[in-house]
Amino acid sequence: MSKRILVVDDNEDNRRILRDLLTAARMDVVEAKSGEDAVARAEAESFDLVLMDIQLPGIDGYEATRRIKAMPASAAVPIIAVTSYALSGDEAKARAAGCDGYVSKPFSPRALLAKVRESLG
Repeated sequence: MSKRILVVDDNEDNRRILRDLLTAARMDVVEAKSGEDAVARAEAESFDLVLMDIQLPGIDGYEATRRIKAMPASAAVPIIAVTSYALSGDEAKARAAGCDGYVSKPFSPRALLAKVRESLG
């Protein structure tokens, strides 16, 4: 059975890159364009992993992560921040919000896929 990944990013090009990479690795991808959309999808569906952009319209990725992690059904789902926020302290802020991993943009597709596989076990 393939793994289900929720890709959260407001940029269509970024979602397409992640979708292409993950589907080529035989994973099922569901997309969300905002933090609110990500939270709603996490309430309605189950996922094996979430790739979360931080800079989103409405609620940001930090708040979306906190809300997803607060749900009993998704509390254990790994969330990896995939973000252009790459300053000192940004990874710690993402982890404090509940992210289990952190990848800065632009990313190496090979390195991202390795991080995804590592997070999935």
